[in-house]
Amino acid sequence: MAQYALFDPKTFDPAELDEDSRRQLRALIEWFESRGKGRLLADDLDSVWPADFLEFVAEQNLFATFSTPAAYADGSPNTRWDAARNAALSEILGFYGLAYWYTWQVTVLGLGPIWMSANDDAKRRAAMELDRGGVMAFGLSERAHGADVYSTDMLLTPAIDDADLEFTASGEKYYIGNGNVAGMVSVFGRRTDIEGPDSYVFFVADSTHPAYLLRESVVHGQMYVSTFSLESYPVRKQDILHTGADAFSAALNTVNVGKFNLCTGSVGICEHAFYEAITHANNRILYGNRVTDFPHVRSAFVDGYSRLIAMKLFSARAVDYFRAAGPEDRRYLLFNPMTKAKVTSEGETVVRLLHDVIAAKGYEKNTYFREAAQLIGTLPKLEGTVHVNVALMLKFMPAYMFSPTDYPDVGTETEAVDDSFFFAQGPARGASSVRFHDWNPVYEKHSGIPNVGRFYEQAQAFRSFLAECAPDEAQQKDLDFLLVVGHLFSLVVYGHLLLEQADEISNEMMDQIFDFQIRDFSGYAVALYGKPSSTAAQQRWALDAVRKPVVDAGRFETVWNEVVTYDGRYEMRP
Repeated sequence: MAQYALFDPKTFDPAELDEDSRRQLRALIEWFESRGKGRLLADDLDSVWPADFLEFVAEQNLFATFSTPAAYADGSPNTRWDAARNAALSEILGFYGLAYWYTWQVTVLGLGPIWMSANDDAKRRAAMELDRGGVMAFGLSERAHGADVYSTDMLLTPAIDDADLEFTASGEKYYIGNGNVAGMVSVFGRRTDIEGPDSYVFFVADSTHPAYLLRESVVHGQMYVSTFSLESYPVRKQDILHTGADAFSAALNTVNVGKFNLCTGSVGICEHAFYEAITHANNRILYGNRVTDFPHVRSAFVDGYSRLIAMKLFSARAVDYFRAAGPEDRRYLLFNPMTKAKVTSEGETVVRLLHDVIAAKGYEKNTYFREAAQLIGTLPKLEGTVHVNVALMLKFMPAYMFSPTDYPDVGTETEAVDDSFFFAQGPARGASSVRFHDWNPVYEKHSGIPNVGRFYEQAQAFRSFLAECAPDEAQQKDLDFLLVVGHLFSLVVYGHLLLEQADEISNEMMDQIFDFQIRDFSGYAVALYGKPSSTAAQQRWALDAVRKPVVDAGRFETVWNEVVTYDGRYEMRP
C-alpha cells in the first residue's frame, strides 16, 4: 500500500526514480516548505505572479531536465522526457498550488509542437531557452473559436520580395498561459493563399518581439492567462514547425501529451486538501462529540479517500500505457482522455465531499483548502471539456467492448528512459483502428472481491445494452444521451485499469473503491432511464442494471482506520 499512500513531503523519496531525479524533486519540496504556508497562501490571495518560483526553476535547471528529450540534452545524463517522473513533478506542483503547476503545464504544451517537428533549429533554440530557465506557451485558442482549430483567425500572409521571410502573421490568441514571459510561443494559424487543411501552419513566436503585443491576463490570479496579438509578425523559415495536416495533428497530439498532467495535478490538490480536512475534523468537538464520530462524516471521508486512491492508481497505470505505446499499440488514446475527464472529475468529487464535512472552514484564508475548493474545478475544463473528452472516448467503445486483441503485458514503466514516441505519434486519425486487450479476465480474476464481482455484473450488463438496445441513429446524434452512455463506458474502463493495480492495495481498499463504482454506475443508469429519448427497452435495461454495493461494516472500519492515520501527519511549515 505504501506506493499509493498520500504524498507526504516529509517522507517523499520514490525508490522507482533515479537518485538525480529524486534529488531535484526533494529540492523542489524543500523550496516550497522553506517559503512556508503563510507566503504560499498570501501569494495566491494577492495574485502574485510566481517569478520567484521560476527563478528557482532556472537555478535548479528543473524544467530543462524534465522537459528536454535526450536527443537535445547536450550531454546531460539525466535530461530526458520521462512521463513517470513528470507525473511525480506534476503531483508535487499541484500539491502546493495550481499556479506553479500551470507554468509547467503550458510549458509542456508549448514544447509539444516544437519537439514533434523536423525543425532542428527550433528544437535547439527550445533546449537553450529551457536551459536558461525559460518557459513556453501554446498559442492555439482564440476568443471567438476556443480551441476549434478549423476556424483559426491567425492569418499568415506570404511575404513578397523578402528573402528572409516566409510570412507575416496577424491575429489574436486568447487564454494563453505564460504568454507574458514565454521565450518561445508555439502559434497555430492558417495561410491566406491556400484553402482547407493544407493552409494550417504551426510556427514559433518570441514574446519579446515588437510585433508581439501582450494585451492582458484574462483571469484574476497568480496565473497569467494572456491575450496577445501579432501585428505583421515576421515568420521566418526557421520559425515554421509544421504545415498542412501535420500542423493539425501536432495540435491534437500535443494535447494528448499535456492531458496527463491534469490528472496528477488534480491528485496533488486533493491530497493537500485531504490532510487539512481530516486534521481539522478529527480534532473538532460538536455537540459533545468528535466530528468524525458522526456516521455521515466517516462515510464522506471513506468515500473521498477511496476515490483519491483510485485516482492515483488509474493515473499511474495510464502513464504505463503511454510509455509503452508505439505505432501498433495506441491504447493510450482512450486512457488519455480518461485521465483528463474521469480523474479530474473525481478530484472535484473528492474536494466536494471533504468540503461538505469541514464546511465554513474551507473558506478561511489561512487554509490551503480555500484555494483547492476554488480551483479544483478548473482541471476538468482545461485541454477540452469533460464533454469533449467523453465524446472522444466513445469512438473507442465498440473495439474496447467487443473486439479484444492480444498484446504483450505492460508492466510498471518507471525506467529512466526517454519517451520518444510522445513526439512521434503520427497523424491524428484512425481511432476506429485502435484495439485493446480483453477487459474481462482481470474482472474475472478479482471477482471474488464482493463489490468487484457485483460491478462486473454491471459491466457485462452494459455490454448487453450495446448489443441488444444500443443507441439508434437518432440517439447517436443526441449528445445529451450519448454522454450518459460515455460515462457508463468510462466506469468499465476505470475499473479495468484499477484492477490491473490490485497488487498495490489491500482487498478491503479495492472492495471499497468498487463500492462507489457500483453507486456511480447505478446513478448513470437511472440518468439514462430519465433521458427524453430513451426507449422502453433501454429503460428496462437501466432499471435492471441498478445494483446496491455489498455492505461490509468490517471493511468500512478498516478503511476508516486508514483514513484517520492522516490526522496531523502533515502540516505545511508556517
